[in-house]
Amino acid sequence: MQVEKIDTFSGHRDCVYTLERAAENSQFFSAGGDGLVVRWDLLKPDSGELFAQIPASIYALCLDESRNHLWIGQNFDGIHLIDVSSQEEIDSIKITSGSIFDIKICKNIAIIGISDGTIVVMDVENFAVKKHIKASDKSVRNIAINPVSNEFAVAYSDFSVKIFDLQDFSLKLVLNHHTNSVFTVCYSPDYQYLLSSGRDAHLKVWNVNQKYQLQEDIAAHLFAINDIKYSPDGKLFATCSMDKSVKIWDAQQFKLLKVIDKARHAGHGTSINKLWWSQYENQLISASDDRHISVWAVNE
Repeated sequence: MQVEKIDTFSGHRDCVYTLERAAENSQFFSAGGDGLVVRWDLLKPDSGELFAQIPASIYALCLDESRNHLWIGQNFDGIHLIDVSSQEEIDSIKITSGSIFDIKICKNIAIIGISDGTIVVMDVENFAVKKHIKASDKSVRNIAINPVSNEFAVAYSDFSVKIFDLQDFSLKLVLNHHTNSVFTVCYSPDYQYLLSSGRDAHLKVWNVNQKYQLQEDIAAHLFAINDIKYSPDGKLFATCSMDKSVKIWDAQQFKLLKVIDKARHAGHGTSINKLWWSQYENQLISASDDRHISVWAVNE
């Protein structure tokens, strides 16, 4: 496997916490501690466009592709809804006085993770709160939706992953094998597996069809794992960590294939917070506390 650094996008004035796809394969959004939302195009290196500006840190972005709306989670305030075409704010709603760590949309439902342990379910069409789910007093860090089994997985800072029903939002299962805060959950593209990881630096693989039986427990990084993303073809997945590295794994065997770091690839110098794997030429994007976004060409 060959990995080559193609570009470094700079312009953020603080840590970059989140990345989100845009409607076009070559474009994506970034946001972070400076409250800026920037739209980038892989066809036009380092010419980011200021898309929106929010007066607080942003940990969560979510594109509602069917309506071409971008949901922005503003710390200590709530959700801002931006029309992507006009770049105008359509609506906003104050749903919390805490941090919003994740937003996921499935059809007409938005599922939002809050720092006080609450999951807020919103009706997308009416932009209104539908339900509050309180299954922990610790932060909801990340959410993954499985439309095949009609459920969603939630990573909590109480060391657990909890599985909820997507229809009635009931708690179905609690996975307790992590030994510290869980930061990220991700279903495989075929929805056969759920991957989870966090502060214990272990990558755990759960078999969905066997009632989420633990299949693999891998000591994957030196420090906390912040994000997991699959490649567009589903053959690979990548993890990123506070240990300043990105690792690429075989999605069938769960074997490590490549380590991307500062020494070998001029990688990031601080914690890597988020990944996005583009369909455009299989390019992998990483965002870091060093305020930079790196673009990697991955060739198998």
